[in-house]
Formats: sequence, structure tokens, C-alpha cells
Amino acid sequence: MRTARRASNVEVPSFLRQLVKETEKMVTFFFKGGPREEGPGEEDSLDEDDLMQSPYLERPILEKHVSEGGSQSGLNYAVASMQGWRAQMEDAHTCMPQLRGELTDWGYFAVFDGHAGTTVAQYCSRNLLDHILATGGIKASEEPEQAKEGIREGFLNIDRHMHQLARQDSWDRSGSTAAAVLISPQHIYFINCGDSRTLLCHDGQVAFYTEDHKPFNPREKERIQNAGGSVTLQRVNGSLAVSRALGDFDFKEVDWRPQTEQLVSPEPEVYHLERTPEDEFLILACDGVWDAIGNEELCAFVRSRLQVCEDLREICSQVIDLCLYKGSLDNISIIIVCFPGAPQVSQEALQQEAALEQQIDAKVEEILWYFFKRFFFSTISAIF
Repeated sequence: MRTARRASNVEVPSFLRQLVKETEKMVTFFFKGGPREEGPGEEDSLDEDDLMQSPYLERPILEKHVSEGGSQSGLNYAVASMQGWRAQMEDAHTCMPQLRGELTDWGYFAVFDGHAGTTVAQYCSRNLLDHILATGGIKASEEPEQAKEGIREGFLNIDRHMHQLARQDSWDRSGSTAAAVLISPQHIYFINCGDSRTLLCHDGQVAFYTEDHKPFNPREKERIQNAGGSVTLQRVNGSLAVSRALGDFDFKEVDWRPQTEQLVSPEPEVYHLERTPEDEFLILACDGVWDAIGNEELCAFVRSRLQVCEDLREICSQVIDLCLYKGSLDNISIIIVCFPGAPQVSQEALQQEAALEQQIDAKVEEILWYFFKRFFFSTISAIF
């Protein structure tokens, strides 16, 4: 069976590179009050790009890191990540399809999209679940409201703990969004802090997705202004593009405001839904995915691939390729978690896939033959 074509030697178009350069120059001018004064003999030694180091590479790093797993309760998952055009890979993730002790029927999955460094994202990927479980709100007996409060408290606790570590150990100034799910035998708990996103595909449709926390959202903007900040260029104080995140402690120093009412809040929004046999799969991804493809489109794409491909890792990789083709310039990370009700490979879908591939191959051959004939006859005409 053929699979989707993969990205290879992709390059940023010249107009896009120029746009990035011009934007960087404008931002430098805006925040630094004008161009830097040049010293004697510096005019020829400075390149325009030296004014601000670009966050993007000349060529994307296309290597993907993939893994998969499952649980005795019937959950199967795969995760894939790629650095892409970004100068540094700042994403992290956690996949635990089966927890320990009395929670062996529970699963936990999370994507962390770091910014301004990797420390917070990496620390949260290793320790956030422990802080949530330490609250005692997650129990096998399962009281949904108690569980949601435990999740919220776990986020606030780890953020306070990291704030202390950042002061003691001189951490970088990084922060991280977090999109996570806790899956019990009866419920799915959706957890979101920032602009990474989780969605549930149920009976072929998007049944639920988390809302992004952006500074220009009315409720977020009100909190930012109440803490003495502003929303400029759709960013917190003209700098940070998300209004909730773990870390980012430079935005959490307003002593007269509580932890959840700072310029940037570590408080997650937590929702829960009852599980049903019609639940098909969950998608957790950073904004490198969602900036390139919408909820319904991604749900339909993954669902269609599940009907022709048994390798969940391959489907994750195909999503990354799709986002890259559609112009994503960010790190890209995605987790797909399949329930027992997920679509299965079908003979009919395989036949349709093969027929489509034949049509594409025939069309490509037709186009290539057309250009070959034009080139051939124009060359002959030039000679004679």
C-alpha cells in the first residue's frame, strides 16, 4: 500500500524570508527605539540580519522522532515531533497509557510547547503528573469535580515550585503551554493552559476541543489589564503571544495580585466528558499544527488515514508533513490516542486510495510530458 508523499528538500520562498527579515527590523526598531548606532568602521561589517538573530533556519530540520504504545484497557497511541524551521526544538511531551497503582486503568498524555528556552517544557513533561497526583484529587473511585480541582491545584503547585527553582538555580526565562488529557474508564478530562489544543473525534465528528488562551480574548485581556499590563500587537505587553502558561516568571511578578491573576496565568481550564463507545480518537498538538490546519480538517484527515493505514506512527508523520506543506514554520508535535471505537482499515478505502494514487500518477505524467514537449520544441526552434 502506498502512503502519502513525504516532504523532502523544502525551502522557505524568497519573499517569505524577506518578509521575516523586514518584520524583525520593524520589531527591533519599535522596541529598541530605533536602529543601533554604528561605531567607526562598522558600516560594512554589519549585516541586516545581525540586528536580531532570526528564530528560523535557512532549511528545516526534517528528522522526525516517533514512538507508539498501548494499554491493557484498549488505548493505542503514537507520537511524532519535528524541529522544522525553528532554530531550536522547544516542544516536549509525555505519554503514559497506563498509570501505576490503583490507577492502572487510567492514561495520561500531554504536549508542552516551550518558548524562550526548553527548561520549563522539559521539567513539566517529567513532573507535572506527579504534582497532580500529589493533590489526592485523582482517585480510582473517581469524583469528577474533585479530579478537576486536583488537576488545577497540581498546575498551580508546579508553577510555584518552578518559580522557586528558577530563582535558586538561575533558570532561563522560558515558559510552556500545556495541553493534556487524563483518561479514566468512565471519563476524559481535557486540560489546557495556553494555545496548544486537544480535540475529540466522536462518531466521525469533532465532539469537543479546547479553547486557546490568547491575550486578545476579552476575559484574558481584562485580567492582563487588571494586573497593570497591556495587550499590544496581540501580545502581553507586546511580547508574549499566550496569556496562560507555566513558567514565564517575568510576567508573574505583580506582588499585589494572586497567582491566577498575574499578567500570565498558570491556571488551566479543565473539562470532562463521559466516555462512550462512539469515541474514536483524541488529538493533542502544539500550535505548530493548529496554525496550519483546522479542527474539522485535521479530524477528517486522521480519520481517513486510519482507514488505509495500520501504523499510527505513520499517520502522525503524515500530519507533520501536511502541516509543513501548508506553511507551518514552528516546531511540530502531535499525539494521536485511539479508542477501541476508532476506524479500522477497510478494503473499500484501500481500493479508493489505490485508484486515487493512479489518477495522481497519471496526471503528474501528463503534466511532465506537456512540459517536456514544450521544452523539446522550443530547443529545436532555437537551434534552427
